[in-house]
Order: sequence, then C-alpha cells, then structure tokens
Amino acid sequence: MARQGEGATPTAESNDAAAGEAAHRVGLEIRQLRKAKEMTIAELSLATGLSAGYLSQIERGISSPSVKALHTLSRALGVTVSFFFSPETDDGGALRDLVVRAGQRRTLTFENDIRDELLSPNLGRKLELLRSVFPPGSSSGAEPYVHRGEEAGFVVSGELRLWVGEQEVLLKEGDSFAYSSDLPHRYANPGTVETVVIWAITPPSY
Repeated sequence: MARQGEGATPTAESNDAAAGEAAHRVGLEIRQLRKAKEMTIAELSLATGLSAGYLSQIERGISSPSVKALHTLSRALGVTVSFFFSPETDDGGALRDLVVRAGQRRTLTFENDIRDELLSPNLGRKLELLRSVFPPGSSSGAEPYVHRGEEAGFVVSGELRLWVGEQEVLLKEGDSFAYSSDLPHRYANPGTVETVVIWAITPPSY
C-alpha cells in the first residue's frame, strides 16, 4: 500500500475535507463581499430569492451553494462567478491569504470596459487595493456617487479626470490623490490612451 505522499489514491475522507474547505472559502468570500457592500443577509435574501437561513448556512460553510445559487448570488453581489474560485498557487495555497501573484488576480469588468483587478488577497481586512484600467473615453458615469470610507490613488499611466464635491482636477502620470468617499465623486479617462490607477479604499467596497 502506498504511504501518504507516495502516490496514494485520495480517500473519501480527504475528498470530503477538500470539499468542506472549498465550501468554507466560498462562504467566507460571499460574507466578506456582502459586508463590503453593506448588505444584510435579509437584503441579500430579497435580492436573490434565496432564504436567509440557506444564505447563513452557505456563509458559514455548512452548505455549498448550487451552481444556480452561485450564479444568482454573483449577480446580486455584482461579481462574476469566477470571483469565488481562488486561483491555484505555486505554493499549494499556503500564501493565498497573504500574496496575490501577478497572473492570478481576480478581475471585474464594468460598463465602458473599465476593469478592476483585486490586488488584495481578500476583502476581510480594513484596506482594499485595486488596479483600475480605464480605456480612452471611459468613465464611472455621468452621476457622482457616495459611500462611507476613504479613497486614495496613484496614476500609473495616462490621465484621470476626477470630480470630488465641487472640485474638478485633471490628474496625470505620477500624480496621486485622496478624498473622503462620503463626498459625491466620479471619474473619467479624458485621454486617447489607456489610464491605469492603483486605488486604495477603506473599508473594502469592491
């Protein structure tokens, strides 16, 4: 009989353990994302049609969501299903909650093809770090928006026009900024080349 680590066939117990770990991680991601969006379980239940009890079991890792339920949850939380699948890492997952490798970032694409890449390993901390990519002419929308917390950023390349409250400023490569998120704000790329911004947000609101 092969010993552990010498090509042994995975046992039913090890498969169950792996499934349990996967359910736990998905539930944790859902809970962190829900809290980042300041939604209660009752509000998420209303948005998805899934019972609050079932959602609570998913978040605690007691139940694994069905494929249909995961699609419904992803739409309600504003992410793609792939957001919940942690990428394989070259360290066996030991650094999953510490490091995000360059080729393993979770990505969201919005209207106008604006793309956010999550640089933080997860949303369970007090600070969220994003790499935002704005195609030429793209914007967050004509209407400003507000939320709690603070934001700061650094323009890696291109230009970013930023409106905060009554102020408007054109930021260029190398410029940085910070503001309170409870002020009405919006942003746009007014240039003819792609703009890249490293964005820090607290608390996480991805």
